[in-house]
Amino acid sequence: MQGIETVSARTVEEAAKRLAGVVTRTPLEPNERLSARVDARVWLKREDLQTVRSYKIRGAYNFIVQLDAEHRERGVVCASAGNHAQGVAYACRRLGAKGRVYVPGTTPRQKRERIATLGGSHIEVIVIGETYEDAFTAAKRDAESTGATLVPAFDAPETVAGQGTVAMEVVAQLGFVPDVMVVPVGGGGLLAGIAAWAAERAPEMRIVGVEPAGATCMAAALAAGEPVRLGAVDTFVDGAAVALAGSVTYPLVRDGGVELTDVAEGAICTEMLAMYQSDGVIAEPAGALATAALGTTVKIDPGQIVVCVVSGGNNDVSRYGEVLERSLIHEGLKHYFLVGFPQEPGALRRFLDEVLGPDDDITRFEYVKRNSRETGPALIGVELARAGDLEGLLHRLETSPLQVERVEPGSPLFHFLV
Repeated sequence: MQGIETVSARTVEEAAKRLAGVVTRTPLEPNERLSARVDARVWLKREDLQTVRSYKIRGAYNFIVQLDAEHRERGVVCASAGNHAQGVAYACRRLGAKGRVYVPGTTPRQKRERIATLGGSHIEVIVIGETYEDAFTAAKRDAESTGATLVPAFDAPETVAGQGTVAMEVVAQLGFVPDVMVVPVGGGGLLAGIAAWAAERAPEMRIVGVEPAGATCMAAALAAGEPVRLGAVDTFVDGAAVALAGSVTYPLVRDGGVELTDVAEGAICTEMLAMYQSDGVIAEPAGALATAALGTTVKIDPGQIVVCVVSGGNNDVSRYGEVLERSLIHEGLKHYFLVGFPQEPGALRRFLDEVLGPDDDITRFEYVKRNSRETGPALIGVELARAGDLEGLLHRLETSPLQVERVEPGSPLFHFLV
C-alpha cells in the first residue's frame, strides 16, 4: 500500500472524491431546542444517518480502497468499539475483501449484529477483552502473524483524511463557514481530520472537541506533550472510550488550534433522552457528546452559527434503562440508601409516613427479614420530583431513629447498582 504521510486539505479533498457515491451526504438540520438553549443558530450534522449509522465509514473506506490487489488478497483486520468495525465490514463487502474485526466485550450486541450483517460472508467478528485497547492488541497480533493489513480506527493518515470530509461537506451544505463546529472525540480521528482541512480552507472557524469525562485521552496527551495511556476508562461512551490518543491524531490536534473540553457521562445521558424525546434523534452516547456540551462546557456567543456533529446512532435499545438511570442521578433526582429497619410491625409504614416527602417515589426496595437480629438492612432507591428536595429528605433521615447510610456516587456499591 502506498500510503500518505500526513493529512492536509488536499488529502481530505482527494478522500472525498473516493467516497463519492459510497457514503451518504448526510443531512445538516437546524435544531430549535439547542438554538434556544444557547441563543444561537445551531445545526446538527446527522452522521447518525450515514450508511452504517456513523461517520466511521468515511475513514475505513478511504483506507481500504487504497490497498493494492496483493494487500486486499491478504485481507484486513481492525479493532473497534463497534462503529469503525461496521465501516470496515461495509467496505470489505463492497470491495470484495476479507476481514476480521475485534471488538471488546462491552460493545453492545446491536453493534456486533450490525457488523455481521453489513459484512456478510466477508467478515468474521471476534469478541475479546473488555476495552478497545484489548481489542486493538489482539488485532495487531493478528496482523503481524497473518500478514493482513491493520485498518486503524483513527490513527492513520488515510483514516483521518476520510473523517475530515465531514467538515468540507458541512461548509458546502451551508454555503459558508460556520462560526463554531463542535466535534466528539475518542482517539481524535474526526477532530484531527476536521482541524487539518479547516486550517487551510476555513481558518476562521472555531473548532471544539468534546471528550467524555471518563475517557479524556486527548486532553491527557496535550497536557503531557505526547500521547499517554489513561489509568482507567469509563466504557459507557463506548464509541469514544479510548485510553491512548493516536500518534497521528495527536500532533494534528495539537497544531490545529482547536479547543478541548469534556462532559460528564450523566449529562450525555440527559442529552440522549432530550434528543430522542424532543428531536426524534436516536443517538448513541458518543453521538450526543457535542450537543451535551453545548451551553455548558462549550460557551457560545449569541447569534453565532454552530454545527454539532451527531457522530453515530448505533444505540442498543436495551441500554435506555441505564441511560435513564444515569441521567436521573446526574440531575440529582435519583439517590440510594442503606437503611436499617427495626424488625417489628409498622416499621416500613413509619418510614413512608415520616421520612419520605409527598412527591418522593421509591423505585427500588430490597429487604430480607432476619429473625435473629433486631434490625434488618434494606437497599432503597428514591426518585425525587425536584433536585432541591434532597436536603429535606436527608434531614428527615438524620433525625429518624433509623440507621441510614447513603450510597455515594463513585463508591463500589454504587457502581454495582448502576
